[in-house]
Amino acid sequence: MTGTATRYLYLVRHGEALPDESGLTGAGRQQATLLGRRLRDIPFTAVHHGPLPRATQTARLIHDHLKDVPLHVSEVAGDYVPYIPRQDELPPESADHYLRFLADTTAEEREQGAVLARRALDLFTGPVDGGEDRHELVVTHNFLVAWLVRDALYAPKWRWLGLNHANAALTVIRYAPGRAASVLVSNDMRHLPTELRWTGFPPEVHV
Repeated sequence: MTGTATRYLYLVRHGEALPDESGLTGAGRQQATLLGRRLRDIPFTAVHHGPLPRATQTARLIHDHLKDVPLHVSEVAGDYVPYIPRQDELPPESADHYLRFLADTTAEEREQGAVLARRALDLFTGPVDGGEDRHELVVTHNFLVAWLVRDALYAPKWRWLGLNHANAALTVIRYAPGRAASVLVSNDMRHLPTELRWTGFPPEVHV
């Protein structure tokens, strides 16, 4: 089989986490279950998830609603800072804010994050080999969703900053051969009732 086909990449931030991040709250479990019901008819070839408990539990709850889909834990789908910009890359009015936000990132975290971010682009983006379209689900964290959306929009590397995604919200990116990537759905919470929406977002930006 030759040629390339379209990849549909489904990105999900984990459900609402406990304060100590040891797992999901009751609301987080509900969020993941409802998202699993929404996705149950998608012909996924794989579900990838980060190794931390909140992503693992979310992925398993979603996976309970899928049929015969491999479940893979992946460091590449984990929680890390994908890119640290220089001050001269940032808009002057927001540079100090973003640099303060990133100030506690260690040199090791910066190096590891950059490596994992490059691997994420290699593993999860672009058309796929063969003649059949592929649907893949990645259950991850806010930073990686933002990094992949930024890449799909051909935005500067620093622009993952400021892209926020709610718990258990759905983002879908299409990578079709010979065409630019398309963000088909972004931060979609239609599967959640009102009381379960917008968790993970600062209160002032709830809509």
